[in-house]
Amino acid sequence: MMLKIITSNPGKVKEYRHCLEGLGIEVTHLRVPYDEVQSSELEEVVKKGMAELKADGISDFIIDDSGLFIDRLNGFPGVWSAYVQKTIGNEGILKLMKDVMERGAVFKCCIGCSIGDKDVIVTGACGGVIIEEERGTEGFGYDPIFSHDGKRSFAEIPPDEKDRISHRGNAVELLLKEISDIVWPCGKP
Repeated sequence: MMLKIITSNPGKVKEYRHCLEGLGIEVTHLRVPYDEVQSSELEEVVKKGMAELKADGISDFIIDDSGLFIDRLNGFPGVWSAYVQKTIGNEGILKLMKDVMERGAVFKCCIGCSIGDKDVIVTGACGGVIIEEERGTEGFGYDPIFSHDGKRSFAEIPPDEKDRISHRGNAVELLLKEISDIVWPCGKP
């Protein structure tokens, strides 16, 4: 089975490859622009993106929309996480959180997968906190300022561990349950 990962983010492709290829699912990176609607819901962004890609004749693909939702910032940056990362980055988020004691946050990943005539949308999440400074060299985006356990940032943990606990890892696990009959018609390897 070959799935196209449609994204402009090479970090996402690396994570999908790491999660899926050991299960006999080949991953190829496809850069195809599609409109990301302005919405406060990850699922709506994914649904509309899937419809547009399918209308363009693309099949057997995965897209996702992910976001960091910070409690004290009323869910900001949320669905605007990629834009906020490009504009103010981790330093800007840390400035917004300066002197804030309640640092709860949740990473969410909504995956849309289209295989043949089956469409699946799942959402995974990982709760944690925004730490007070950037730490670590692994991962990408907000990984250096997000900690699932209050001790280590996502950028400080090995990729294998991150894939088991992260929002994307949780979403991939949910996705595999939904598509297992298509991917492994004779049972999971």
